[in-house]
Amino acid sequence: MKSRRLFLLLLVLVTSLAACKKKQEPLFYESGRVEAPVKEPSREVVATQQAFTLAAKQVTPSVVNISTISKKKMVQPFFDLSPFDEFFRGMQPKPQYRREKSLGSGFIISKDGYILTNDHVVRDAETIKIKLSNEKVYDGRVVGSDPKTDIAVVKISASEDLPVAVLGDSGKLEVGQWAIAIGNPFGLSRTVTVGVVSATGRTGMGIETYEDFIQTDAAINPGNSGGPLLNIYGEVIGINTAIVAAGQGIGFAIPINMAKQIIPQLIKKGSVSRGWLGVSIQPVTEELARSFGLKQVQGALVSEVMAGGPAAKAGVKQGDVITSFAGKTVRDVQQLQRIVADTPVGRKVEMEVVRSGKTLKLSIVTGSQESAEAMRPRPEDIEPASLFGLTVEDLPPQMRAQGVVGVLVTEVEDGSIAGEAGLQAGDVIVAVNQKRITNLSAYTMAIKEAAKKGSVALLVRRGEASIYFALRTR
Repeated sequence: MKSRRLFLLLLVLVTSLAACKKKQEPLFYESGRVEAPVKEPSREVVATQQAFTLAAKQVTPSVVNISTISKKKMVQPFFDLSPFDEFFRGMQPKPQYRREKSLGSGFIISKDGYILTNDHVVRDAETIKIKLSNEKVYDGRVVGSDPKTDIAVVKISASEDLPVAVLGDSGKLEVGQWAIAIGNPFGLSRTVTVGVVSATGRTGMGIETYEDFIQTDAAINPGNSGGPLLNIYGEVIGINTAIVAAGQGIGFAIPINMAKQIIPQLIKKGSVSRGWLGVSIQPVTEELARSFGLKQVQGALVSEVMAGGPAAKAGVKQGDVITSFAGKTVRDVQQLQRIVADTPVGRKVEMEVVRSGKTLKLSIVTGSQESAEAMRPRPEDIEPASLFGLTVEDLPPQMRAQGVVGVLVTEVEDGSIAGEAGLQAGDVIVAVNQKRITNLSAYTMAIKEAAKKGSVALLVRRGEASIYFALRTR
């Protein structure tokens, strides 16, 4: 029995010694000690990863953080002072303002400190601070902005040459290509996100006047605005601009080619001069296409031609359908607007129109939108008898015989100022800004004087009722 116990004791001792000699397991496993789970990733995956990292490494130094402080007027409750204006005037609250801070992004396009960003990032800013990738901070100033494309150029003064981004060609983009977004979302400096080009030529978003967006699923968040969208070569193909708040993976960028066309003007004069035709246009529907003899539902229908404008001089007529401009097929109204706006002022270009089912070629010299504003008639230059969309004339003899005094409204143009205010044909205007009207001559003098002030109050007799209508001339 004793020998058996001795044997068991020796067995336990030997087992214990063997356990002590067993290699102790590590707390964790790391490369260098053990082999990686995937020994050889596919070359394509490695190459793609290297393209992303290299693009980010090369371009990130040119990306800047933009912080602004702007002064915003606070909406105040107001009192309807009438009819005791003078009594309560001293109780009117004074306008109050609040200071708002905002963050955005941008990227350096020249070694001497010109920076491209969104107009909405720096709009109304009182102070602009630009932080570079080396953490240096500079004061920035807006040298030019264009709200219609939401593009702005900011300048900083640095003592050394700055790293610059290389602008690519957004006209060569294809859906499905890689897209890399760099910016400062939520103030997180130089964040890199990756996706693809989901679509090009996006319009009708209601974000800008001239829209031709690149859509991407590369994550774009508040603070990314103004930052670059890159291709795998590290070239800037777009300016990150907007997101769809209700959706994920839907972001928009302004094509860099659109920016390249206006950057020189923004730097040189601070604004953009665009081409102008002097026409009003509307979309072509299937019904209109059939009635105008079009083979396809495309182009822009000319609904009005401004007298003396470039289109009138070129021979464009009301009812023409513009199907080609400057060698580009016109798909719709938005595309024509972009093509014309991108055409330098004073350039002679060829255009095609369909008139009575026949295609005509015309030559037109683009005007400027500044000249368009100058050609618009001022209220005081408009024939008073047709101002506000009203057509008036002297009262007929039978109405005068009944003791009616004033001028008769014979027509109210749809959508006009007068029409929206509620005036109707058959109304009798008896006073203009509290001046009694006896005839068309008196109306003409009174309305001209009122037009200079910017607003007019008309006292109208409608049946047995007297009604005041307030109209604005500007």
